[in-house]
Amino acid sequence: MPKKNEPIVFLKQVKELDTRIPALGEAKVDSPIKTIPMVTRDGRVLEKTFVEDADQVLVDDSREYLSRLKPGEEPLFFELAGPRAKIYFDPSKVHCAIATCGGLCPGTNDVIRAIVLELHYLYNVRHIYGVRYGFQGFIPKFGHGLMELKPEVVADIHTFGGTVLASSRGHQDVCEIVDALDRINIRILFLIGGDGTLRAADLICQEIKRRELRIGVIVIPKTIDNDIAFVSRSFGFDTAVQMATDAIRAAHTEALGAPNGIGLVKLMGRYSGFIAANACLALREVNFVLVPEADFDLEGENGLLNTLECRLRQRGHAVIVVAEGAGQKYFQENNLIKDPSGNIKPGDIGVFLAEQIKEYFRNRDMEINLKYIDPSYLIRSVPANYNDSIYCGFLGQNAVHAGMAGKTAMLVSRWHGHYVHIPITAAVGKRRELELDSPLWRSVLESTGQPSLKNL
Repeated sequence: MPKKNEPIVFLKQVKELDTRIPALGEAKVDSPIKTIPMVTRDGRVLEKTFVEDADQVLVDDSREYLSRLKPGEEPLFFELAGPRAKIYFDPSKVHCAIATCGGLCPGTNDVIRAIVLELHYLYNVRHIYGVRYGFQGFIPKFGHGLMELKPEVVADIHTFGGTVLASSRGHQDVCEIVDALDRINIRILFLIGGDGTLRAADLICQEIKRRELRIGVIVIPKTIDNDIAFVSRSFGFDTAVQMATDAIRAAHTEALGAPNGIGLVKLMGRYSGFIAANACLALREVNFVLVPEADFDLEGENGLLNTLECRLRQRGHAVIVVAEGAGQKYFQENNLIKDPSGNIKPGDIGVFLAEQIKEYFRNRDMEINLKYIDPSYLIRSVPANYNDSIYCGFLGQNAVHAGMAGKTAMLVSRWHGHYVHIPITAAVGKRRELELDSPLWRSVLESTGQPSLKNL
């Protein structure tokens, strides 16, 4: 398996991957979901069918991967998500909890709402609780009470940004978390969070297994950067790109409005440049896109500063989009700080570039008008757009189906156009990154016309 945080560039490089989903036990309870017959225009009667564990989706559906399989070797599959005919928990007795962890992200409230409505109306579950302030909510010393979640409580939360449960960062004692789950009789825990939450969920599942408890843990992956392995698109990403284009449009207007105008926009993307790349393609007003995956130089003939000067002399304006994790070689790692979750905060590449650009043109006695825009907090705190809201509904519904069926130690994902179950162990500690030889990045280069910014 790849080392921790090693990017998965090609699935064929994954030598071993256990895609089996752990279960708490045999599912023996009849699902309360009713089959509804539907009649088509030509008179055919269709009935909603249940999903079976044998229904699967290929991990890698490329011809190259399939051709590499040895005779008799089974390809890797992910288990298809959806309602099961038999479930593990008795809906009238099961207690469920939802917690949101990490930073804010558009759509979190939509996921909470979808989980609550699915549990209440489809499965008739009446004991649903919200854990306040992430993992802190499980620890007695913080004193955060539980929030009872009913349909009327979550009816309108999707119209607001953030999370109605609030969130927090930082490590909490796993044993205390499991103590709390057992003490308040929680049997399904739904966690909404990113890579840090996946790591914590993995440890929680290990402790639950060690104690031989029957508690399911289902994760709905949340990362605005779209960088979790085996998650083709994370919720909130579509909204983030939409909002980012507004910032780019403003930067372009500012750049056009003054001699040698430069619009500089810093977008989210600590390790992956997906937001920057997609926002650039959505508007096609950008001249330079800087992402963590692609190295660049400032100085020299092919460096950013000289190339920017050439652009200004030719066209009189320029727009630069930089992902927050780009150009980190210009910062000393020992001078960087960590957030409460232990993640190194990247150096502020936006402010750094603005200062370097101003100094460069000042030394050349060339007037510029630079406007720097950082819309990060605006982007992450807005409500989800309609596309993300629909997506959040599917994720929440399929998370509930998995939890009620007794699945555990897994996350819900969309893969090759299907909703699937991914083992936490397959995704934790591994990061999805922008491939520089992919059609996406090639399209960015064609749209911007930017050359290589390296002095080779």
